[in-house]
Amino acid sequence: MNSHTHLLEKVQWRDLVSLRQKDVVFELMISLPWLILSFILAYFAWYPIALFCSFMFFLTGLRQVHNAFHFALGVTRQQTHWSMLILSILMLGSMHAVQINHLRHHQYCMQEQDVEAKSARMKWWQALLFGPIFPFMLHKKAFEVGTATQKKWMRAEILANLVVLVLVFFVLDVTFLKYHVIAMLIGQCMTAFFAVWTVHHDTEDHIYMARTVRNEFKRVITYNMFYHVEHHLFPAVPTRNLHILAKRLDAYDPNVEIREVF
Repeated sequence: MNSHTHLLEKVQWRDLVSLRQKDVVFELMISLPWLILSFILAYFAWYPIALFCSFMFFLTGLRQVHNAFHFALGVTRQQTHWSMLILSILMLGSMHAVQINHLRHHQYCMQEQDVEAKSARMKWWQALLFGPIFPFMLHKKAFEVGTATQKKWMRAEILANLVVLVLVFFVLDVTFLKYHVIAMLIGQCMTAFFAVWTVHHDTEDHIYMARTVRNEFKRVITYNMFYHVEHHLFPAVPTRNLHILAKRLDAYDPNVEIREVF
């Protein structure tokens, strides 16, 4: 904790918190092209390419909700709540439930109370098998510890999900929508591995208990999503600026061990 406080004082980061208007628009729209592409490709039954686009939609959607969890989207708090509701419908599940667990993850990182990081202490194949259980655990814990207002958002998001599921599978007969729901279900089942295990496994003995990236190509193709050390140290900094923060951290203390995600 002392080292963290020391970094907050010594490393310049506050200038990276605010976003320009065009950056805010970019962040709010970042997942939309991948969603549209996946719909078009699924409509024409080009499923292998559609799956890639759905994966990229899920990745960029995670970037959006991740920033939303920390109110780092550059919009008002109320607009942030609505953005999480919209992404809850598009990605399935309650993003307010995930937010509760994510903020607890920052508070109790890798401790017993940290439900989000449970898969980080598993082997890779165990994290994959744990995947389908993971979303249910997050929602259960969120309803146990959430405030009255948070529970209202969660209930609204779950109800919206149920309405979508009924419409897609029992009312409408639109194949690409069925494809999308199934793809998102798969995505949710993979988050314990891709969003948690990859960035925290085998780091209990590391000073920051997290992994990161340094390769520019890897940074670009993953939309800055694997700068996890930097995110834990400075959660107020939006994802789009984490690569700048990483360079400043390296310049400040080049001797810190870097454990990369991949």
